[in-house]
Amino acid sequence: MSREAQRTLWGYLFVFPWLLGFMLFTFYPILATLYLSFCDYRVLSPPRWVGLDNYRSLLADPDYFWRSMVNTLFIMIEVPLSVVLGIGLALLLNLRLRGQALYRTLFYLPSMVPAVATAFLWLWVLNPQNGLASPLNSALVRIGLEPINWFTDPATAKWGFIVMDLWAIGGVMIIYLAALQGVPAHLYEAALLDGAKAWQLIRHITLPQISPVILYMVIIGVIGTFQYFTQTFIATQGGPENSTLFYALYLFQNAFQFFRMGHACAMAWILFLITLLATWLIWRVSLRRVFYETADI
Repeated sequence: MSREAQRTLWGYLFVFPWLLGFMLFTFYPILATLYLSFCDYRVLSPPRWVGLDNYRSLLADPDYFWRSMVNTLFIMIEVPLSVVLGIGLALLLNLRLRGQALYRTLFYLPSMVPAVATAFLWLWVLNPQNGLASPLNSALVRIGLEPINWFTDPATAKWGFIVMDLWAIGGVMIIYLAALQGVPAHLYEAALLDGAKAWQLIRHITLPQISPVILYMVIIGVIGTFQYFTQTFIATQGGPENSTLFYALYLFQNAFQFFRMGHACAMAWILFLITLLATWLIWRVSLRRVFYETADI
């Protein structure tokens, strides 16, 4: 056996444990969920083939399935908000100021708090009776306005989660801040010599230069929003009146509360297709709007 063949064989031997684990714990479960999505499977009884019935019943369910989809699309408002706030904070924290490291740390710290702790914290902060929102509600009542009940009011419950997530914008900000470090300084110097203003620098130099990072963060944000689960599971369990019943939460309820695994698997595959389509659309729209610097060879 040649030396090259021996190296190849050793390579396959070293990677074999990972391949085995991938086939057993990732690829096989994916195929199993595809099969179960066409079955009536209640966990405690064998799966029974029902064809497309799971998909038909989901698509014909306006009270829960489509409500969860609309709620999830609404919470996606935080994707553009996170882009604007993240870039804005990164631009401010990229300035050469005294105490710059301290400011960066303070803005980044909330993103280090676990999602469960964050949910409990904001349940107290936005509590209209004895939380930090109580003085705000008292002031609103004094001037003749209605108090904001946040998580107990269907009209404001989803906005409470948006506020909660934007509080932890530091994780997004730090990525944009890293991207700003890679913008060539000579581009700014040349533009300033030509009389460019601050907004023109941002619009024509900064944003095009960091556009690949913006695209990445938008795609990650959209995918993460479709999987929005932990905060609403801890804070509201989908209430009040299903106003915070997000897609991932309803999928979880079908699987582990109602034991309708067939419905849950069908929802998982619908979510996969929607996420795939959304990612493809974002990528197609970005083709002429994202700047990629190429090195001259």
